[in-house]
Amino acid sequence: MDQTAEDDAERARNRAKLYAPPAGTVRAPRTAPAGGGMQSAMALVAQLEAEDAALRGTRSARG
Repeated sequence: MDQTAEDDAERARNRAKLYAPPAGTVRAPRTAPAGGGMQSAMALVAQLEAEDAALRGTRSARG
């Protein structure tokens, strides 16, 4: 495909067509996690600690 292109602009158009999403697809807008990044990260850490403690049969250090 690149060999048949006559210039860089045509190569760029060919790549844009090749990597474009299928027609009719709609991308969902990106949204920030509710409560902010650090709060959700801390909640995830607490959840992982609780699961780890449950698997070990002990209580969580935060808990």
